[in-house]
Amino acid sequence: MKVYGIKNCDTVKKALNWLQQHSVEYEFHDFKKSGISESKLKEWSDKKGWETLLNKKGLTWRRLEPEQQQTITSEETAIELMQEKTSIIKRPVIETDNALLVGFNEEQYRQILLK
Repeated sequence: MKVYGIKNCDTVKKALNWLQQHSVEYEFHDFKKSGISESKLKEWSDKKGWETLLNKKGLTWRRLEPEQQQTITSEETAIELMQEKTSIIKRPVIETDNALLVGFNEEQYRQILLK
């Protein structure tokens, strides 16, 4: 299992703490330090939709000029923005063999990760 996120993000910290408390092993990928490939974002978008991945509630989105926000209308423009500003990706993203989880949802984690 691989967890993608940013180490100092409160939601990622909550998720990592939850995983540790439940003895769930994972590999962590910090996309602030290591970036994220266009192909990985496309893969996630195909599974969950780019709208799910793009965090419009976060500070990074709110700091964009309204004109730039209005240009994000397709998977292509969203992926380009997510590669440029990785902190705009909703976090964490967790890949397992049979699931892709976006964000922290304790009930969802319990159902999918504690099988």
